[in-house]
Amino acid sequence: MHISLPETESHNRDSGGSAYMAYNIHLNGALRCQVHYSQLLGLHEQLQKEYGANVLPAFPPKKLFSLTPAEIKQRRKQLEKYMQIVRPAPLLGSGETFNSFLHQAQWETQQLPTEEVSSEVLLSNGRKVLVNMLTSDQTEDVLEAVAAKLDLPDDLIGYFSLFLVREKEDGASSFVRKLQQFELPYVSVTSLRNQEYKTVLRKSYWDSAYDDDVMENWVGLNLLYAQTVSDIERGWILVTKEQHQQLTSLQEKVSKKEFLRLAQTLHHYGYLCFDVCVADFPEKDCPVVVSAGNSELSLQLRLPGQQLREGSFQVTHMRCWRVTSSVPLPSGSTSSPGRGQGEVCLELAFEYLMSKGWLQWVTITSPQAIMMSICLQSMVDELMVKKSVGSIRKMLHRWEGDTLRCSDSQRAVKSPPLLESPDASRESVVKLSSKLSAVSLRGIGSPSTDASASDVHGNFAFEGIGDEHL
Repeated sequence: MHISLPETESHNRDSGGSAYMAYNIHLNGALRCQVHYSQLLGLHEQLQKEYGANVLPAFPPKKLFSLTPAEIKQRRKQLEKYMQIVRPAPLLGSGETFNSFLHQAQWETQQLPTEEVSSEVLLSNGRKVLVNMLTSDQTEDVLEAVAAKLDLPDDLIGYFSLFLVREKEDGASSFVRKLQQFELPYVSVTSLRNQEYKTVLRKSYWDSAYDDDVMENWVGLNLLYAQTVSDIERGWILVTKEQHQQLTSLQEKVSKKEFLRLAQTLHHYGYLCFDVCVADFPEKDCPVVVSAGNSELSLQLRLPGQQLREGSFQVTHMRCWRVTSSVPLPSGSTSSPGRGQGEVCLELAFEYLMSKGWLQWVTITSPQAIMMSICLQSMVDELMVKKSVGSIRKMLHRWEGDTLRCSDSQRAVKSPPLLESPDASRESVVKLSSKLSAVSLRGIGSPSTDASASDVHGNFAFEGIGDEHL
């Protein structure tokens, strides 16, 4: 999970009272809540009681006098660092105390009454599921309500998650983020005050081998079938003319299992596709379409002559990654593709093992950079779970797009060495002709927010792979 405290706000306690400072907490790129120093101190003290002071990072001390602007800035940075250390820790950040704190803080920030409401959750085929819930219900409660409405068995709920999507003018949907377990979906969506944002149910795993578990049940089968048909229609799954004819024939026969079996063999089956963005691979300011799935990030690009090519980056070859905010472009300057003038753009940068002994940073500039990072983390988590326990059904909790809740496998893995951050001095990108073979570019047929600059994610699935495996 990406957590930051990018700004502070000054408030008055009452009409004639003294001012106090509130800290805005952003989770996965979205403003989640406002908290006071005393609330964060209370969280720290509660964690100390539960886990002991020796496992917690240093907490900024109290001050007897009012803080100067410089001290306010320093405290904000200290509190942000504290939260960024505690949240990813398997023992601390995944516990009930921390999650309850975030849940309560979001509720208090919005100050909504607790009442029963009706809310729509969309399926992949556009069908609307109307569920009754409380405004204070968490994501897990809403997900269970949707499952009950659909008659999805309890043991299959963990295979699906709720996602926040934004409907664009052309009718397409852009995935914003996955709703977290402790989040309040009703509060999150209504706080956006924008009818373009919807909640969508979608499978939450990457390995198609888990499809067998879901397909045992007719509701699960229908959900997978609807998602796959939708992904094909929107061009996320790449099909040839012959494959399209076969799929159409199976649809006409209502042979859903056979349809899915064939779809599993198709390129980009089960991938999540992002909007057109910009990358510095294979050359600077290159327009690409990024997709996540099958333990990789796929970059599709147009080469000279309009030939469509694809570069695949395996997550096991990524040593680490991070999300940062790019410097705003000055007014009147010439913007790069996908960038507006004066806008702050998010960047996902990952250090990739191009060949034995050759690590290089690759940067993707996209408003969906945080969502891409969450996908990377969830793919790594799934690989670690599969290696440790073998089945999603044996997981204690669903993956949350952050540190694995079922943390035994992660604790058993040695942490990566100290990670260096990408910067302007990193190795420049070499010419396209010498880069293509390094990441297995292959031809295919035609068928706002803020992030912390120190938010570096080490990859527990990283492997020191030699040239013969690239």
